[in-house]
Amino acid sequence: MTEQNNANRGNYFEKREGTSDARYHVVPGDDKKWAVKEEGQDNPVFTSDNKNEAIDEAKKRAEEAQSKAIIHDDEGTIEKQVEYDQ
Repeated sequence: MTEQNNANRGNYFEKREGTSDARYHVVPGDDKKWAVKEEGQDNPVFTSDNKNEAIDEAKKRAEEAQSKAIIHDDEGTIEKQVEYDQ
């Protein structure tokens, strides 16, 4: 990814931070844990040793926000998206 693309991506997430457009990502975390991160936030909003628990939490939050849960695999690649958009 080029430097310009990185800058655009950062702006993209910053615009959605703290809004109902912020999406919830399930990503590999530290110490073989799974983390749920809200776009634009550095710290996870939820962590678990169990990926399915993290997915359930991301879906719950996305549904409440009428947003999207984005599930990543062990390598960080998106494997599934669940939309709750209005």
